Amino acid sequence: MEQILVEWEAFAATFGAVADKMSSKELRDHARQILQFVAKDIQTAESTEQTHAKSHGLGPCTGSEETASSIHGRLRYASGFSLLQLIAEYRALRASVLKLWQREVSDPHAAMPADSARDITRFNEAIDQSLAEAAVAYSDKTNETRDIFLAILGHDLRSPLAATSIAGSYLSRPGAFDDQIRQIGVRVKRSAVTMNGMVNDLLGLARAQLGNGIPIERRECDLLEMGHWAIEDANAAHPRARFELNATGELIGWFDGARLQQLLTNLANNAAQYGTPGRPICVDIVGEQDRVLLKVRNEGPAIPEKALPTLFSSLVQLPQQAGNTRPRSSLGLGLFIAKEIAVAHGGDIEVVSSEATGTVFTVEVPRH
Repeated sequence: MEQILVEWEAFAATFGAVADKMSSKELRDHARQILQFVAKDIQTAESTEQTHAKSHGLGPCTGSEETASSIHGRLRYASGFSLLQLIAEYRALRASVLKLWQREVSDPHAAMPADSARDITRFNEAIDQSLAEAAVAYSDKTNETRDIFLAILGHDLRSPLAATSIAGSYLSRPGAFDDQIRQIGVRVKRSAVTMNGMVNDLLGLARAQLGNGIPIERRECDLLEMGHWAIEDANAAHPRARFELNATGELIGWFDGARLQQLLTNLANNAAQYGTPGRPICVDIVGEQDRVLLKVRNEGPAIPEKALPTLFSSLVQLPQQAGNTRPRSSLGLGLFIAKEIAVAHGGDIEVVSSEATGTVFTVEVPRH
């Protein structure tokens, strides 16, 4: 045990600044408990079914008690180790043990264990399981830190954004100031709308990455009113765009109106950004008996076929079309958030794009 721990500590100490001020106890961390788990796992009898399950990464459940590997992953994150450094520790541990093992069985005075091959297989399985637990714990801490950061960022930006929006509305009032001041107010208000959309998308990303998707709260709402508000938001960010709203059927239902407004605003913003300037952007809301359809269509170059598989992934932007000199104004989150909202309502979103018919995003939302 001590011989292996000495090599573990020596390797961990090579990670530069992150390990320079760590004590021997901190460098070793839970290495002893990890090795004890590995030794116990090797000595524990297992069935053919259990061996097969472990080979597919389905190791035995440890219950609610946290493992030494999980604690090690969290502490390495807190100490500033990178995920690659954490993995490197286990790689070095595996190499160290196998080297000492080989040296032991190569001793002419030592008897070669009859089942040494089985033991080495069991050893590698146990190390893989331990590494997986450490990596999951490390990743969980990374995700938690990111989500807290995004939530705080979004919350702290709300107040200055609200003040900016109010100032823009005040300065842009017709007849209150001269045209130059009024145009400044319009730009201020437009910038506030754009930034508020980015904050909403960042918060949506944080919530979606928690693993439970974007939460929704169903209330009775009027989707026609929601559509007008969505177009108003999109028009504030793209004042030169032409939006045409068409609504048919029963539009009163139990939905999360604010979320669907965010969804429709994102699709409208996307259409304005990538559509042909001056051409109308059609927004259709169709209320059917069991579902509601939201469609946004813009004219312009078709979406490249190779871009379609990742279109609704986070932080993905569509390729800039030739001749389009408009600056990019999004984080590449709009379509991702739109899909997450649709899925949270039990629905889905799809896109059809061609040079002849333009690009049409269709969202299907069931009523129940």
